[in-house]
Amino acid sequence: MAVLLKLGVLCSGQGGRALLLRSRVVKPASVSAFLQDQPTPGWHGTQHVHLSPRHHSGSKAASLHWTSERVVSVLLLGLLPAGYFSPCSVVDYSLAAALSLHSHWGLGQVVTDYVHGDALQKAVKAGLLGLSALTFAGLCYFNYHDVGICRAVAMLWKL
Repeated sequence: MAVLLKLGVLCSGQGGRALLLRSRVVKPASVSAFLQDQPTPGWHGTQHVHLSPRHHSGSKAASLHWTSERVVSVLLLGLLPAGYFSPCSVVDYSLAAALSLHSHWGLGQVVTDYVHGDALQKAVKAGLLGLSALTFAGLCYFNYHDVGICRAVAMLWKL
């Protein structure tokens, strides 16, 4: 239902949205109840759609985390060309940190979406934290004892 509502918003003008909401597929009361997480009129099943855990809903920490994810993504967009045009240890270590953090947050969302059960999810997230720390340590070791991430990618491109 939410997808159909989004499509209604994307339709140009009020006419496209009104046409979508008048169809037999989507009823305005159903859409309103769905968005407010209330029982849908005429629906006798269970309806629980939560996009984030209750303890994070509306919190400052969730907003800060979302903003941090976007900042790291934009930082990566700037670090990749910087690593190509001026490879140095500062860029290598920045890439190690940003890539590790970006992949940790991304895989954390996969775990949140697809691993069910509190105990299992905590165990998998603990393993992910260990894997992310190991990845960061390995990249730092590679930067210190070898040519570094930027020069290694350049060497791979020359092959």
